[in-house]
Amino acid sequence: MTLQTELDEFRSAWTQRVGPEISSLVASDIDDLRSSGLLDRVARPGDLLPALTLPNASGASIDLRALSAVGPLVITFYRGGWCPYCNLELRGYQQRLDAFARLGARLVAVSPETPDDTLDTAQKNALAFPVLSDVEGRLADALGIRFQLSRDIKSLYQKFGHDLPTRNGDGGWSLPMPATFIVAKGGVITTVFADPDYRRRLDPEQALAAVAALSSANAA
Repeated sequence: MTLQTELDEFRSAWTQRVGPEISSLVASDIDDLRSSGLLDRVARPGDLLPALTLPNASGASIDLRALSAVGPLVITFYRGGWCPYCNLELRGYQQRLDAFARLGARLVAVSPETPDDTLDTAQKNALAFPVLSDVEGRLADALGIRFQLSRDIKSLYQKFGHDLPTRNGDGGWSLPMPATFIVAKGGVITTVFADPDYRRRLDPEQALAAVAALSSANAA
């Protein structure tokens, strides 16, 4: 089963559970994001990975540019441990972690949540790759994927108990658009997947294929 199949199955069950009013509200908000110009701001293949250091779940600083100096780097942004679609994605990448390692690639996940919450997410999903905190949204801003939640979605998340200002540690209501960036050795972004629809993600197999293509290009 592909990751997107799992996501679609969850979406179908969620839609039946919450009903047409809420599902329509979410769909309308996604359409508004898509037409807002958000995608026009996203970093593109050929751009250089921003030189930023982020804390991991234990609070240690991780230098992303230094990681990319060693070999290919796969950076996937997720909204938070409260997001079931994100947890499905993280588990999907974990299941293929050995395959990434065989290609010499490192995998990291990034969310706006505090290290305490990313630690909980890593433990809950038994993740063996770094989960980093972009609490102030510096990396998400640099890559052009952060946006402010609409009033309706903010109210919906409050109703659902998603206290983003506390979980994200910044007192605000912003999120990164779920996105995956594949970075070649040396720091140049080669593949970008970003979609305002948080129910769609880059399948790990597609990420693996992109990393394998990098390896083939370097060997040629």
